[in-house]
Amino acid sequence: MTNANLFDLTGKIALVTGASRGIGESIAKTFAAYGAHVFVSSRKAEACDAVVAAIRAAGGSAETIACHIGEMAQIEAMFATIEKKHGRLDILVNNAATNPYFGPIVDTDLSSFQKTVDVNIRGYFFSCALGAKLMAKNGGGSIVNVASVNGVIPGGMQGIYSITKAAVISMTQAFAKECAEAKVRVNALLPGATDTKFASALVHNEAVLNRLMPHVPMRRVAQPDEMAGAVLYLASDAASYTTGTCINVDGGYLIG
Repeated sequence: MTNANLFDLTGKIALVTGASRGIGESIAKTFAAYGAHVFVSSRKAEACDAVVAAIRAAGGSAETIACHIGEMAQIEAMFATIEKKHGRLDILVNNAATNPYFGPIVDTDLSSFQKTVDVNIRGYFFSCALGAKLMAKNGGGSIVNVASVNGVIPGGMQGIYSITKAAVISMTQAFAKECAEAKVRVNALLPGATDTKFASALVHNEAVLNRLMPHVPMRRVAQPDEMAGAVLYLASDAASYTTGTCINVDGGYLIG
């Protein structure tokens, strides 16, 4: 493969969870623009349909597949459907996540704890497992887990969320080590503060931004589209010898 088409995804089947908005939507649209057929997934099919329509209007190929990543039966059904329809999966982006609790870590209630763990750890884990098995049947593939800089430096008042994102980083490395022989690469994206609905409580809070921005050398929050390029690299043949790594897309936050 020449340098001219290292990022070409033509003929690839990709699944992006949490793709109805924000970072996931940007990744799905980017994959489609580079030739992949994209399964756009989130809990609500209607929200996914709008992204699929936009991809098709731009000349891309996509379809909706609804799935609540916090529900095991739905995860299993999603991968079964993909295998039945296309017989393969080449790219998986685990992006669906939740953060229901913002407050002192010692006051975290059991319900918020369980929901965050079920989606951000259990959901990612079994999506990786089922995705890797399906990829291995067809010669390999690429998994990208969307973690967070909070997995490295815990976010204030975001204790359990930060803990789950640290687990995603470790999970990425564990899957990468064991799945390499099957030619399944597993990497992670670590976004910094990004202007999405998911992060609106943070990025639209002046007090929070005033505390955060001095630690971000670029002195601004990211836009969702700024995450897609790193994921395209990790998903494509440009990253054919890259596995078990984390790419920080954080405006320099982790270097202070």
